[in-house]
Amino acid sequence: MEMYILDGDRNPVRCDDIGEWGEFQRDPEKRRVARSEFGPVSVSTVFLGMDHSFGSGPPLLFETMIFGGKSDGYMDRYSTWQEAEAGHEAACLLVNADSIQRDKKLSYRDWE
Repeated sequence: MEMYILDGDRNPVRCDDIGEWGEFQRDPEKRRVARSEFGPVSVSTVFLGMDHSFGSGPPLLFETMIFGGKSDGYMDRYSTWQEAEAGHEAACLLVNADSIQRDKKLSYRDWE
């Protein structure tokens, strides 16, 4: 599996030095794209540092996951920081849509 680090402009750069890669991986702030909390639900987007495309298409180096709620376990992967930011936003919208649906269901019960 190919290893990557981020340059100063947040662009992925292939890294063949396991020591350099490991040092980069130790700092979670360098790898965090975004984290959003919605009560008990969280959306996390990070730079993985390893290509998860497994040789099929462009390197997939970033990942968004939803923890908790209706969409618990949702996951998507991306090639660039910009795609990861957009994917994080989309996951946040999904969590919001889930809670709107939940609230509508609750409000219907309240009226019955």
